[in-house]
Amino acid sequence: MNEPAIAATDLAKSFRGGVIAVNGLDLTVPRGSVYGLIGRNGAGKTTTLRMLMGLLRPQRGEARVLGHDLWNAPRGIRQRVAYVSQEQQLPPMKSTAQLCHDLSRLHERWDSALAGKLAARFGIRADAPLATLSGGDQRKVAVLLAFAARPDVLVLDEPAAGLDPIARRQLMEEIVDFLGDGGERTVLFSTHIIEDLERVAEHVGIMDRGRMVMAGRLEELQTGMRRVQIIFNGAAVPEGFRVPGALRSHAEGPVLTAVLRIGSEAQLDALRATPDTRVADFPLGLQDFFIELLDRPLAETSPSI
Repeated sequence: MNEPAIAATDLAKSFRGGVIAVNGLDLTVPRGSVYGLIGRNGAGKTTTLRMLMGLLRPQRGEARVLGHDLWNAPRGIRQRVAYVSQEQQLPPMKSTAQLCHDLSRLHERWDSALAGKLAARFGIRADAPLATLSGGDQRKVAVLLAFAARPDVLVLDEPAAGLDPIARRQLMEEIVDFLGDGGERTVLFSTHIIEDLERVAEHVGIMDRGRMVMAGRLEELQTGMRRVQIIFNGAAVPEGFRVPGALRSHAEGPVLTAVLRIGSEAQLDALRATPDTRVADFPLGLQDFFIELLDRPLAETSPSI
């Protein structure tokens, strides 16, 4: 049995004041894959990652990484997982070199050569106190430390936050190298930068209001989503007309516009056969699909593709 690297079932977490951060979330990340998690601000991505990392206790559900609940997992399992939080706090008066020295004594797989290579590639002054580095460079150091631990599972919360386009590209290239250097290494990262996700991710999950509203392989999401317009000959869309499988739809005069998940072209053929109508369909890139999906309340949702 090929157990997933990360698996969450029915996760839920609320905070004071009745704020529901995560509400019945399911998530599966296959071993050896890159999984990109996207959603609007406040969708629950950071809370989800913190529960996966054992930093928050879920109120309901189960979160497992490498088959273990990291809240009480043994040290040997936790050593195989690295996490970079959205607002990573590193000791400001220590240098990158000092941090690498300290961590090398804690991590059995510590790779000093990789740490040095990344410091050079990222343009980090290894002997400079972190307090003297820019916010972007401090972010690079946090990522460097995670990579150098040589984990089996790498979890990154908005890893490109504060990075310039060149540094972002370098980071994405390092993720690809991380996967390709042997073993079944797995990466889960959240991001708002869909271009970065499209560059490296194999699987995508879209969160909204604490739930997973769409998840699947990136290629299938990119090719299987359409914006469809059905233009009726009359003055208005007929009362009660619905597009099967529509994720959302709205009518304006005689035109019904729907965001549709296409399983086969037969779905469009069925729509084109609707009497007294004309049908036009347009492919959607991931960013357009993300905006279309979450810009308005969903008419219907589907958990996977």
